[in-house]
Amino acid sequence: MRPIQRCVTFLLTFVLTMGILPTSFGAPNADIAAVKAQIEQLQDDAAAAGENALAAKIQLAKLKKQLASVQQDAANQQKTLEQARASLAAIAIARYKSTGLGEGMELLFSSNPTLYLSAAGSLESVTRKQSIQLRKYATAKQRLDATSLTVNDKLALVQAAEARYRKQAAQVKEKLAAAEKLLAKLEKADRERLLKLQAMDAEERQKYSLEQAKLANAVSGRAGTALRYAVKQIGDRYVWGAAGPIRWDCSGLTMRAYEQAGVRLPHSSRAQYGYGRSIAIAEFGSSFGRKKYVGARRL
Repeated sequence: MRPIQRCVTFLLTFVLTMGILPTSFGAPNADIAAVKAQIEQLQDDAAAAGENALAAKIQLAKLKKQLASVQQDAANQQKTLEQARASLAAIAIARYKSTGLGEGMELLFSSNPTLYLSAAGSLESVTRKQSIQLRKYATAKQRLDATSLTVNDKLALVQAAEARYRKQAAQVKEKLAAAEKLLAKLEKADRERLLKLQAMDAEERQKYSLEQAKLANAVSGRAGTALRYAVKQIGDRYVWGAAGPIRWDCSGLTMRAYEQAGVRLPHSSRAQYGYGRSIAIAEFGSSFGRKKYVGARRL
């Protein structure tokens, strides 16, 4: 069962019933069919922008997670670097204390050459340790430098993703505002005619949806669980970006329905499209058509 690829909301009835339309000033002889087509196109555009926004939101979440991971790596590597630096400092102090006069002078003035030669052996060991610590320090420094560059790169990607999300979310509002403006230009009689057409479409779609919902009881397994959950929400209010329990968008409803069946999906129809088995359009049968919500901003 394939998740819904894209859904579009009818804004018309919601706008009219909320009474936010100003007094008409526009076209009393407007072609209602043409206006309806323009409104639907704006709604399609808003839905596309909404999908882009949700996809950008998911990408943003992933990038933030990656950024947090590399920032933690950088913090750990900084600790390793500090430890290597401290070890080098301790070795340097120890060597300075043991070779302050120079090796040749210490041998010349030593009252116990045997003891000095033993100390010289220890000095050689200190030198080896210093060499090892120097290599560790250099390696830690290189890793930290590389990770710091990665942090900067990820931060730039996060900022770009945030900008894309804001842009797409703004386009959703812009397209819906344009649809409202178009409606506001209609005379009252024309708006009522358009509302009547909308109501007829909504009634037809609602009736069809309820008839199809009866088939959910015949579906078994996890698919049936997801389907039955989804059809119970028929009539709930549509809100872009919502994921229940009483307000939904398409991908939000799909996500929650599949969740009931133990399948975790992202909140994006575009991302959901990458899950499951692909089905050819021809296999959908008569149930496949133009993707719309049942009016009054309801599913």
